[in-house]
Amino acid sequence: MRLFDSHCHFDVDEFAVDRDAALQRARTAGVGGQVVPAIDFASWPRIEALCAAHADLHPAYGLHPMYIAHHLPEHIEALDDWLQQHPAVAVGECGLDFLVEGLPAEPQRQCFEAHLEVAKRHALPLVIHARRAVEEVIHRLRAKGGLSGVVHSYSGSLEQAHQLFDLGFMIGLGGPVTYDRASKLRRIVKEIPLDCLLLETDAPDQPDASHRGERNEPSYLPRVAEVIAELRGISVEELAKATWNNATRLFFDA
Repeated sequence: MRLFDSHCHFDVDEFAVDRDAALQRARTAGVGGQVVPAIDFASWPRIEALCAAHADLHPAYGLHPMYIAHHLPEHIEALDDWLQQHPAVAVGECGLDFLVEGLPAEPQRQCFEAHLEVAKRHALPLVIHARRAVEEVIHRLRAKGGLSGVVHSYSGSLEQAHQLFDLGFMIGLGGPVTYDRASKLRRIVKEIPLDCLLLETDAPDQPDASHRGERNEPSYLPRVAEVIAELRGISVEELAKATWNNATRLFFDA
C-alpha cells in the first residue's frame, strides 16, 4: 500500500533537526510521494535542493497568501522565469485567505490572478489555499478557464466541491477530518467522487486528532486515510490506490 501526501511543507525549519529521520518514518508508514509547496520566494531554492536529493519529493513553486506582506512584485514576476529553468509538478501554494485579520484582500487577488496566468502558461496544476474564499476562488477559476489543480485543506461546501470538480479541480483532505467535531467535512467525505480526492498532511501544521498539539509529519498520513476510508465504507487499500492514482493523474500526467 502506497500513500501520497499531496501537501507537506517538508522544507521548513520545524523539520531541521530530524528531516532525514522524518522522511524515513514517512516511507516506513507507506508514504511513497510528497508534494512540497513553497510559501515564499526565498523557499524556492531550498525546495529545489531538497526535492533533487529525494526522488519521492516533488516541488511546487508559488507565493502563499498569508505572507502577502512579504511578497514583492518582482517575486511573482520571477516565478515565470523560475519555472522555465526549474521543473515543478505544480504552481503554489497560492490562493486567497480572508480568515486572518489584517491580510489585505486586493494584493492577494492580484497575486492569485498572476499565479493563474503562470499556471496556464506552463500547463501546470495549481495548489490552492482558500479560507473563507472558496466562492471567490471558484469564480476566478471559472473566469480564467483551462486550469486544473487541488484546493488543499478543503473547507467549503459540498455544492462548491462539485463546482470545483466540474472545473477540473480536486480537493485535499488531512488532519481536520479526523476530529469528531468536523461533521460538515465528514459529510462531504462520504459523498464526493473518489476520483476527486487527495490525501494530505499540511505538515508541520494541522495534525490529526491523535497527535493534537504536536508537530505534524507525513508519517501520520495513514491515520487520515483510515478515517476517510471508514467514513466511506471502503478499505484503506482501496482509498490508498485511488488517491495515489489521483495524485499521479494531476501532478505527473498533465
